[in-house]
Amino acid sequence: MLVGIVLVLMTIGLVMLASTSGVHGQTQFGDPAYFIKRQFISLALAAPVFFIIASMDYRYWRILALPLFGLALLLLVLALTPGIGITIKGSSRWIGIGPYLNFQPSELAKMALIIMMAWYMSRIQRRSGELVKGLVIPMSLMGVMSGLIFLAPDYGTTLLVGLVGFVMMFVGGTRIGYLLITGTAGAMMFAVAIMQDTLRMRRITAFLNPEQYARDEAFQLLNAIYAFVVGGPGGVGLGQSLQKRFYLPESHTDFIFAIIGEELGLSASLGVVVLFAALFFCGLRISLHAPDLFGKFTAFGITMMITLQAAFNIAVVTGCLPTKGLPLPFISYGGSSLLVTSAMIGVLVNIALQSGDGELSDEMMGDNRDGKFSW
Repeated sequence: MLVGIVLVLMTIGLVMLASTSGVHGQTQFGDPAYFIKRQFISLALAAPVFFIIASMDYRYWRILALPLFGLALLLLVLALTPGIGITIKGSSRWIGIGPYLNFQPSELAKMALIIMMAWYMSRIQRRSGELVKGLVIPMSLMGVMSGLIFLAPDYGTTLLVGLVGFVMMFVGGTRIGYLLITGTAGAMMFAVAIMQDTLRMRRITAFLNPEQYARDEAFQLLNAIYAFVVGGPGGVGLGQSLQKRFYLPESHTDFIFAIIGEELGLSASLGVVVLFAALFFCGLRISLHAPDLFGKFTAFGITMMITLQAAFNIAVVTGCLPTKGLPLPFISYGGSSLLVTSAMIGVLVNIALQSGDGELSDEMMGDNRDGKFSW
């Protein structure tokens, strides 16, 4: 069921990208098929990555947790380094790979953080209620990574990574009192940082009073809502969107869900929401039936990362949250997102395939009941 859901979401993404991106491709690159061809290349790379990781025993990610976390940190630093990182619209979020490809390290950071937190929380187990081991160390790991993402600046991904990290600490056994105090302090610091950023403050003001900023910050928001209004229950027809003709500048990336609503209508929009809800319940079921704690935490973290990102994107496009640059998983244009999300689904599939050998795997891998970790 999980694989079927992902395939349907990818198919919707390809169809909608083909319908949406032609105008932008023709204007920017003189090729209406520019974006869809690049997405097919990304899909061609993502497919073997998925199959390799799905066939790889997920327990090996314990060994790779630290190296992967270190690699993600290194790439985030390189993205911020002048001359190496690529700055687009004021954000240094990409690293160039050859003349035609860019990679976004924050996408890899999402997976690296999940695996690192799952490895650490499963290792300390019964000592997760302690202040240092249960809060300070995992918060430090999360803080370093989210801090580098924040410096890009990428507030949306910072918030997403922070939320997933907190939820994983909660299910891992960190005391809720510690999390409430730390979370409140973190939220206050995040709010102060936003208040110091003129662009982000204007986005929040535009979110609260969109009509006042209809020509600038609220332009995309109002046109996204208008797309749903025009689409109505049945949509205006595939390929017939008016909003994609520069009324929604990010119609093939962050705001593609609005074009789904305009062209295919309310039923298709709700269908996408139902698919992500089904993915959420599949992921939770896999987490509950995982053979060991590492598998449970990893599956839970992956599930929360993908579905929370989808929820944030849909909330932004429908005007429930201020504008943030988070793509809709499997549907929005973006090779880095598609590649890493496919890898995460591969890990989830492997955990599901091994969900019948719980006690044996605990014995073999040394995940002892007293919380100690050994090989």
